[in-house]
Amino acid sequence: MPGADGGPDRPDPERLEHRLREVLLALEKSRLAEYLELLQRPGRLIYLNLLAGLARGLGMAIGFTILGAVVIWFLRSSFLVNMPVIGSWIAQLVRIVEMELRAPR
Repeated sequence: MPGADGGPDRPDPERLEHRLREVLLALEKSRLAEYLELLQRPGRLIYLNLLAGLARGLGMAIGFTILGAVVIWFLRSSFLVNMPVIGSWIAQLVRIVEMELRAPR
């Protein structure tokens, strides 16, 4: 589109500078330079990934331990409450097994 003087439309230097600042700020926020520096040092990249993996594994181990403790606690408390029901079921099972053992073959 031609400008007011008939020449080609030129971008406004202030708008261009403002847009460049926005792009620069976006690049700084993305930490692209730090990422590229990390890629140039594979030893550090491996070290950081190793530490992250160890932390992740330790977190999972602690989480599963806590979850297992809660499940065991729940099962123990529910087992004590239902002991008569489970006791009679086990006694019936033992009687069935004894009958099968005494049955002639």
